Amino acid sequence: MTVTDTLAIHELLYRYAELVDAGDFDGVGRLLARGSFAGVTGAAAIARLFAATTRRFPETGTPRTRHLVLNPIVEVSGDTATARSTFCVVQATDTVPLQPIVVGRYADAFARDAEGWYFTGRQVDVEFVGDVSAHLLIDPRDFDDQAPSQP
Repeated sequence: MTVTDTLAIHELLYRYAELVDAGDFDGVGRLLARGSFAGVTGAAAIARLFAATTRRFPETGTPRTRHLVLNPIVEVSGDTATARSTFCVVQATDTVPLQPIVVGRYADAFARDAEGWYFTGRQVDVEFVGDVSAHLLIDPRDFDDQAPSQP
């Protein structure tokens, strides 16, 4: 494992957060296209999942969130790697004051080829859910004992 490998993987973690916060769900789909997310594969299908579950505000085209990726721990083994990290999503809208709305953990898998590192899988473990009514287009209570796998 080199510092360069670790930094490249950190950048993928942060790029995901940046794309979601920008409301660029096609970009999220492309970023995760070579892997699986919540049992979904392929860039278009992943983009549709985000578009169907995440509110974008018309005045900005964004969810008006900030996904903070914290404490990433990366383990590289040859041309594969894993990472685990925590996340906290904060949101502020015209009607919702700035507040944390969801907290949890990511477990990610990566591979490397001649073009560099890429996601091969992302698992999301939602641990705490606040007021997500201005963020999600779905009700997390519809998921028996598990919150939606897409913050």
